Amino acid sequence: MSRSGIRARRLGIAVTAICVVAFALSVVGMLLAAEAQPSGKVPRIGFLYFGSRQSATETGRYDAFVKGMRELGYVEGKNLVIEERFADSVSERLPNLVTELVGLKVDAIVATGSPVYNALRQATTTMPIVITVSADPVGEGLAASLARPGGNITGLSDAGSDVFLKQIELLKSCVPKLTRITLQWNATNSYHPKMMKRIHAVAQDVGLKVMAEEAHTSDGIRRSFAAMASAHTSAVVLLPDTFFVQQLRQISQLSLRHRFPSIAGIHQYVALGGLIAYGQNITDNFERAAAYVDKILKGAKPGDLPVEQPTKFELAVNLKTAKAIGVTIPQSILIRADEVIQ
Repeated sequence: MSRSGIRARRLGIAVTAICVVAFALSVVGMLLAAEAQPSGKVPRIGFLYFGSRQSATETGRYDAFVKGMRELGYVEGKNLVIEERFADSVSERLPNLVTELVGLKVDAIVATGSPVYNALRQATTTMPIVITVSADPVGEGLAASLARPGGNITGLSDAGSDVFLKQIELLKSCVPKLTRITLQWNATNSYHPKMMKRIHAVAQDVGLKVMAEEAHTSDGIRRSFAAMASAHTSAVVLLPDTFFVQQLRQISQLSLRHRFPSIAGIHQYVALGGLIAYGQNITDNFERAAAYVDKILKGAKPGDLPVEQPTKFELAVNLKTAKAIGVTIPQSILIRADEVIQ
């Protein structure tokens, strides 16, 4: 065979090899796409948040979920539809919002807030639900066990009252003469009464008296702080709650005005003027919720997916607030803090 013929043959073999590789890659791509969307339709996911759209956006929670889905190959407007609904912390709106999402026959609902969970449980026992935060999924009746939820609900836990001992220790370190604390709680949060019982036990073990002030409206928060001032409370512990998340600025300002040392489990509290925040970064839960949605879309049953528990807790301190209310943050806390705002 001539040299030109050999070159032509080699060129033909190379082109054929390239075509084979390209075909193989296209097949892999189609298989991956088919795995992500087994029914061939565009997944439709509900996002039901008890608080406001502004709160979900400002805290980065909604964007974190969208980011998590995008990293798994789901992009809004291309191969994903998100039906977001926000209750603005008004429980009476939930039945209609839940009815809308169930009527749309979404593939799964990413849910946030105890009132939301209760409304969903009453509406459906079959539609997959991924919770983003719960102090005690088993205690709230959302799961039979953490390892095997057993029903149509799974998701993430924030460990809730398990962090309160540490929060009280932090307050006592900053306020050595601390004698009593006031719990800010929300009557619409079905788990708060159980949480307060645990905190009472923890506080008694370290010699603290515990008071409680309830609020589930903005005006209620103002009244509760006025009552705390009249009762000469020593410090405030903010219980985790979706409504309180959108009221963090107001709560931090009232704590500052009344010179109350305060602590919350919500990281953003310190950035908005609160004294201390200690707890899980809940925003991360929203990104991790996407992994649950992905597994459900690929055929997994919620009841078979273990509820994820937190493994990392963050500590943040606002020194400007500390100075304003006359509190000295010990160096031992500053060294351990993940964030210190000057």
